Amino acid sequence: MIPATMKQPSAFVPPAMSLAALAVVVGHAAIFGITPPPGSVPLTRIFQLLMAAQLPVVLFLAVTRLRRDPMPTARILAVQAAAALAALVADFLLT
Repeated sequence: MIPATMKQPSAFVPPAMSLAALAVVVGHAAIFGITPPPGSVPLTRIFQLLMAAQLPVVLFLAVTRLRRDPMPTARILAVQAAAALAALVADFLLT
C-alpha cells in the first residue's frame, strides 16, 4: 500500500530525478569509460540540472508536508537523500 504522501508529485519526482542522474552517470561511464571524452559537457550539464532542479521540490515537500505527516514525509526525504547521495557518489567515483 502506497502512503497518500507518496502519491504527490513533490514526493516521487525528486527521487526519480536522482535516479535519472544516476542513470546518466552510469550510462556515461558504460559508454565512454571512466575518462571523460572531450564532448561530454552536455551530459555533465544534464546531471547538474537534474541534481539542482530537485532542491526546490524537496524544500516544497518539507515545508508543506512535514508538519502534517512527519513520519511518512521523513521517510520520503530519507529516500530522496539516499538517491541523491548514490548519484553524487557514482559521479565522484566514475568521472
